Amino acid sequence: MSDGAAKHLPRPRDVRLPSPPDQACHRRGRQDGTVQTVLDVLGQIWSAATTPSDHPDLRLVLVTAAAALVVVAWRPSWSVVRHGVTTVHEAGHAVVALLTGRQLQGIRVHSDTSGLTVSKGRPRGPGMVATTFAGYTAPAVVGFAAAYGLSRGYAVGVLWALVLMAVFVLVMIRNWYGLWTVLVTLVALVGVTWWGSDGLRLGAAYAVVWLLLLGAPRAVVELQVQRRRRGATGSDADVLGRLTRTPGGLWVAIFALVTLAALAQGARWLAPTLLP
Repeated sequence: MSDGAAKHLPRPRDVRLPSPPDQACHRRGRQDGTVQTVLDVLGQIWSAATTPSDHPDLRLVLVTAAAALVVVAWRPSWSVVRHGVTTVHEAGHAVVALLTGRQLQGIRVHSDTSGLTVSKGRPRGPGMVATTFAGYTAPAVVGFAAAYGLSRGYAVGVLWALVLMAVFVLVMIRNWYGLWTVLVTLVALVGVTWWGSDGLRLGAAYAVVWLLLLGAPRAVVELQVQRRRRGATGSDADVLGRLTRTPGGLWVAIFALVTLAALAQGARWLAPTLLP
């Protein structure tokens, strides 16, 4: 063999042997199986969420309403449930901030049930007003929409929608206490929605919606109590007052009207035979 022919031979380290066909097929088969499993799970979720169920017995509606009322009215239990209301409150700020073109930087939920959503954008203008307004009205709006879903028989769909909201907040959370709070909520929601019986899912959906509808106006009452004790503060109502050059108390009244209206209509949807 001549030198000219030898120099064209590949070096030993450059030679790459192809994977055995059975190994490549095995890897491809595992990938296909994983994709198919994910698609099957998503298909089951979609089917369950979009298939209406029968309306529950009136007793279940009344029992969950009474239980939610006791939980919201009793201070020790309210201090626990308030974290969930705060999470929805901050999610409202976050979603509207994104919808109005602001840059969302993070959400915090604190152990004293307060929260904070940080977004970057113009300090004034309609976007800032809408973002600030969305907080105290968010639990009422979510409860209102969920009550309508329950009235149409989509209890499982309501629960999966709440799961998606919890996932969104989990991604944006920026403190350890908030992370723990949202993670526990998410695990509980997924556990009930995926593994719970039909009766458990129905009861959980009604209980959560009642808690949102009843908890929203209580949060507004607490807001006004804090404003009276501390004077004008940096609350959402006072920020809205400065942004619009109106009294902060006006915005508290608007929050109250929105939350009470959502409660009234939501109750009519949840118990149509009692509240036609």
